Amino acid sequence: MATIKSWNELNLAIVGGDQREQEIARCAAATGAVVRAFGFPWPERGVAGVTRTRTAAEATANAAVALFPIAGIKDGCLYAPGLASPPRIDDDLIGGMTPGGHIFAGAADATLRRLAETYSLSVQQYEHDAEAKLMRAPSIVEGVLATLIANTAFSIHGSTIAVLGQGALGGLLALTLHKLGARVHAVARDPVQRAQASLHGVAACDFDGLLTLVPHLDILISSVPSRIVDLDMMRQLRPGALVVDLASPPGSVDFDAARTLPIKAIWARGLGARAPVTVGRAQWWAVRRRISDLLGI
Repeated sequence: MATIKSWNELNLAIVGGDQREQEIARCAAATGAVVRAFGFPWPERGVAGVTRTRTAAEATANAAVALFPIAGIKDGCLYAPGLASPPRIDDDLIGGMTPGGHIFAGAADATLRRLAETYSLSVQQYEHDAEAKLMRAPSIVEGVLATLIANTAFSIHGSTIAVLGQGALGGLLALTLHKLGARVHAVARDPVQRAQASLHGVAACDFDGLLTLVPHLDILISSVPSRIVDLDMMRQLRPGALVVDLASPPGSVDFDAARTLPIKAIWARGLGARAPVTVGRAQWWAVRRRISDLLGI
């Protein structure tokens, strides 16, 4: 890849996503970069400085940087809820990029990593960028609250809730639910995270301790990025309990098992779309910083 000396010389593609990507595209264009986009909801008046392409491959052609959604890859396709056929991770999508370029994705699957290597591209995963996580966590917590309210016949106040995972999102969520009057149990492997929860007055335990709590839960929420909520765990929940999975693919919850039980289970992906301007700007901030570091611009 030829040396890029300024943002004005950068060809950048944005493929897939939701209204967050609209804001990311606006921010990217404001740098002076040449921005092409496909797959997110297109506003009636367009996005200033951004070219909407007819296909995903047209967007990525000759791009030195491609930005894929943070919500992750499922069944070999990018997250694009507005499309009947979301963009597939294949040679057409990747092969036209500039060798030596960079693909930014929330999380990469094996196919994306293989294709990136084939075409001499780097993969930059940004789902776990600590700064961006903190910046977007309040908006996602608001989305979680809306999900709980819409899917329960009881109030958050007084409910018994377990929040699995105590990273930036899980920690803020547990504290927020606690302040709303729920009986919250923060579940984490990390003793430091458990201590932080306890410092704020939230009951905390490890995953062994969770097993004794499950029969008493009204709501179980998991942000753990691995399949941890299985049939054995869910069959102990009381009838009518709500399970909410906040993790990107492959997710925390065995939904096939959940459908056999008298509980309600929801995969609440993409809750950052509740506040797309705020969350889009947070995600772009993290990506822009990494692009600057990689290219020296």
